[in-house]
Amino acid sequence: MNNIMNNIQTKTFAIFAALAALMAATRFNHFGSAVSLPDASYAVFFLGGLYLARFTRISTAAFITLFLEAGWIDYYATSVQGISDWCMSPAYWFLIPTYASLWLAGRWFALRHTMAGKNFTVLAMAAWAASSFAFAFSNATFYLFSERFAQMSAAEYASRVAQYYVSYISVALLYIACTVAIHMAIDIIGKQRTHSH
Repeated sequence: MNNIMNNIQTKTFAIFAALAALMAATRFNHFGSAVSLPDASYAVFFLGGLYLARFTRISTAAFITLFLEAGWIDYYATSVQGISDWCMSPAYWFLIPTYASLWLAGRWFALRHTMAGKNFTVLAMAAWAASSFAFAFSNATFYLFSERFAQMSAAEYASRVAQYYVSYISVALLYIACTVAIHMAIDIIGKQRTHSH
């Protein structure tokens, strides 16, 4: 029993560490460049809910820690590296419900479905819906509460941010798909090793 619990704790910590590392490696650049990967934050929070859902206390602590990491990275980028602080406004706090919605969508899938067969379609739809909501919600709250768009109509703002929708969502879905593919490959290798013994 102790060995099982230790294995679960080890896997849980490894998953959390991998998610934290992925965000640390990518959050500095939203769209990526020749030398950096695009921001994986949407995927990180969805995957956190997906893989840590069954451990309520760990899940809550992990969400808080990852959000604090995101905040620290943003602070470091704007205060130390001199990256524009355009996004740092009263609207920044709405990233909490934005990321929570992604986390809860991943958790919703994990508590109701397994990663097998037709469930992959459900997973893809959940990831797309959660990422789309997060994109719309974060941009709407930025428009309403950032105090940067007094002279711009909601329609004009929506038309401007809409051009970024596909890149944001496709990046998130690609990260999620790659993670699930790695997960399935590890499962297959593990089963093959078990059968060979």
